[in-house]
Amino acid sequence: MSHKEELIRKFKNKTANVAVLGLGYVGLPLSVVFAECGFKVTGIDLIQSKVDAINQGKSYILDITDEKVANLVASGNLRATSDFVVLEKMDAVSICVPTPLRKTGDPDLSYIISVSEILKQYVHPGMVVVLESTTYPGTTRELILSKLCEQSELVVGEDFFLAFSPERVDPGRTDWTTWNTPKVIGGITPACLEVSRIWYGEALKEVVPVSSAEVAEMAKLLENTFRMINIGMVNEMAIMCDRLGVDIWEVIEASATKPFGFMKFLPGPGLGGHCIPIDPLYLSWKLKTLNYSARFIELASEINTYMPRFTVSKIQDALNEQKKTLNGAEVLILGVAYKADIDDIRESPALDIIHLLGEKGTKVSYHDPYIHHIQHEELNLRCVAVLDDAVRNADCVVIVTDHSTYNYERILDQSKLIVDTRNALHSQGKQLKKVVRL
Repeated sequence: MSHKEELIRKFKNKTANVAVLGLGYVGLPLSVVFAECGFKVTGIDLIQSKVDAINQGKSYILDITDEKVANLVASGNLRATSDFVVLEKMDAVSICVPTPLRKTGDPDLSYIISVSEILKQYVHPGMVVVLESTTYPGTTRELILSKLCEQSELVVGEDFFLAFSPERVDPGRTDWTTWNTPKVIGGITPACLEVSRIWYGEALKEVVPVSSAEVAEMAKLLENTFRMINIGMVNEMAIMCDRLGVDIWEVIEASATKPFGFMKFLPGPGLGGHCIPIDPLYLSWKLKTLNYSARFIELASEINTYMPRFTVSKIQDALNEQKKTLNGAEVLILGVAYKADIDDIRESPALDIIHLLGEKGTKVSYHDPYIHHIQHEELNLRCVAVLDDAVRNADCVVIVTDHSTYNYERILDQSKLIVDTRNALHSQGKQLKKVVRL
């Protein structure tokens, strides 16, 4: 029996040992889905607190309940470790490590490189490896494959198998999850595709095979570039409407009545999260190495990056109308997560807004029901203890993240001035002078 046939047999009868490298917002939900379908899953992470939490049956991600983790650990289908030696006995490995940007705008592949260096010590006949971390086209073949073959005579597609399958996690969603979101997979060879497709197909509702790893890598970048550019467009529209004295929110609602040819995007104080602000810049960087400028990406990034400054200018103008200055004003930021109803502050525009206000001498405080402490660069802030008091005492309340748990009517009643960057107040604050919308 060939290595391919043996692996497929193990996937079909659920005897394959599965490892997930990286137990964050992507890796833990994926581990849970694999474990729920009957695989024995070992999560590997260097952060010991995550390993300990999982082994104690606790979840540190809002989308995954403690009960679910506890049941899977008790059944023996899920465990965690920081020891990579377990890879010796693994049949399948999914890589879910971060791929951030450096401050220079270049891709930081250090996590992928580090994992590849470790994996090459343990890759063996009858193993399949799938990279899920978003990156530029060519990474799976040029980086992962070359590393895995450095110290081995193993042949990809015969002895071991390698593929790329981009994560499509949207934290906070309950309608589309890791299990039912269609999963794109592209292999280095047709055999790699077949093995990885059958593995993922045993756990996920739908797998979408494509012809190569590069197609799968590019598909993920197209998805996020599409969103980044359209958000950049509507953010610029918000700036233009501000100059024209036109209500951008009413314009969007009017346009959205068209049943074809229009897709609704909303403006905001800036882009956040681990994907949309970052992933398109991976593509832009790659194209620069080929002497091509990705102009749409660069322009959208420029506009989206400007939005925190635009928000601060709206706060400043609103305070000026009340004969107050930013310098010395007490400003309360409502919501610092990068989007509503999650506990993730990665790339959150709230951080930039807080920094910019601080530079102008503003006394900044914040409230977020999901984030109790911010430690970012020189920032070291704690969530205000009593929201009502903080709202009443603030010269200006700025709604940056529109968490559904907020009582906006109460906030409106108790505040002196509100800058609403998310249209959270809708029509109730529209005609009131103390409400300024983006």
